[in-house]
Amino acid sequence: MADVQMIFGILLLLGIAFPGMLTAYWLLFPATVERAQARLDASPWKSFWLGVLVLFIITIPAGILLSAGGGVGQFLGWLLVAATLTVSGIGAAGIAAKMGVLLAKRSDEISPASAFVRGAIALELAAVFPLVGWFIVIPLAIVASLGATAFALLSKKTIEAKAPVFKKCN
Repeated sequence: MADVQMIFGILLLLGIAFPGMLTAYWLLFPATVERAQARLDASPWKSFWLGVLVLFIITIPAGILLSAGGGVGQFLGWLLVAATLTVSGIGAAGIAAKMGVLLAKRSDEISPASAFVRGAIALELAAVFPLVGWFIVIPLAIVASLGATAFALLSKKTIEAKAPVFKKCN
């Protein structure tokens, strides 16, 4: 029984921390998250396919390192996996910002920060939904966010977005 409660507690803490982590990305790297959001809005499939390419490129060295016999190789492999997921958080913040913009259009007078947090929570709740969220939403979101992050880090210019990006705090 204690094991079940421990696992539930860990999942609950991660569920609380995820929107906070995305909000931290949004506040710490606003220009990069805005570029990722604009890229996801303008060309989501290009972001997805670049994410597939980046994932393929990272999977090969990570797989080699993880299958290495020594502890240092496995540590470096897990470090590469963790770094990849951490960097893809910028693109996930772009997805949450895009969802926040769409939610703000449907609500009355909410601030950009409130809309962003609501978008992050909506993304999290979509990912938690059994089966569909686990096997469709999470993989698609990770791959698309990885591609959007790659586009945002490689390009310093902002592309025109179809939907408005958070600009003012009124």
